Amino acid sequence: MTPVVFLDRDGVVNADIGYLWRPEDCMWIPGAPEVIRLFNSRAWPVVVVTNQSGVARGYYRETDVQALHSWMNEALARQGAHIDAFYYCPHYLTGSMPEYMVECECRKPKPGMIRRAMDEWHADPGQSFLIGDKPSDMEAAEAAGIRGYLFSGGNLKKFVDETILKTVE
Repeated sequence: MTPVVFLDRDGVVNADIGYLWRPEDCMWIPGAPEVIRLFNSRAWPVVVVTNQSGVARGYYRETDVQALHSWMNEALARQGAHIDAFYYCPHYLTGSMPEYMVECECRKPKPGMIRRAMDEWHADPGQSFLIGDKPSDMEAAEAAGIRGYLFSGGNLKKFVDETILKTVE
């Protein structure tokens, strides 16, 4: 079993501009590429878990989400970093696309995405953690049995250095 670093996407890895799906609109959170590179250097899988209700709302398609995630990893690679896996929930009960208007176990604050990733990555729940920017992220982490750290903005590297590294070393 290994420690796995779970990151929410919008607000932690990239700026939360509301329904991001186009690469040209992506702006990294200061320090995010450095944090990802830091955990890559420790051989800790970095996994993004993100609600993407824009799919259920009809704003963009799942293929757009997948293309953005591929682009993000290409951009991170130029900075010596990578995200090992992206898990996303396209569901939203009151969306406009009937096939996505379902009650699911993957939409945070439910822990489905995290639990699936923990199984697939053989995560050690005692060493794994999630960094999120919303209470729903913290609820999902708790429900999955891992620690959650609430990032309220600023430089992610500074936050990790001051808050997380002291507790995981």
